[in-house]
Amino acid sequence: MTDAALDRAFAALSDPVRRAIVARLSRGPATLGELAEPFAITLQAVSRHISVLEDAGLVWRTREAQRRPVHLDAAALARLTSWIDRYRLDAEAAYARLDAVLAASGSDITHTNKE
Repeated sequence: MTDAALDRAFAALSDPVRRAIVARLSRGPATLGELAEPFAITLQAVSRHISVLEDAGLVWRTREAQRRPVHLDAAALARLTSWIDRYRLDAEAAYARLDAVLAASGSDITHTNKE
């Protein structure tokens, strides 16, 4: 995934409405009207949010007669997760090394993962 693609995806996900739309789409495709239901914003505003998510490559639309359902691109989310995991795993390995050094030195202070 290119830096520009990552920038677009993370910028798109920085908005709480767009994150809520992604969460809804994780349960299956939905129309613009269905996506707009939980929000006190116009259909036009929801459409703009969908456009941002489309530009980021996170969602796509199909045409079914008069309907234009929006679909979540699970592969795009997997690429983001993979990018994040690479750095998470590096950080966890560094903490594991630090824990080993502290344990070898007899220190009772060790790293704890707080979630």
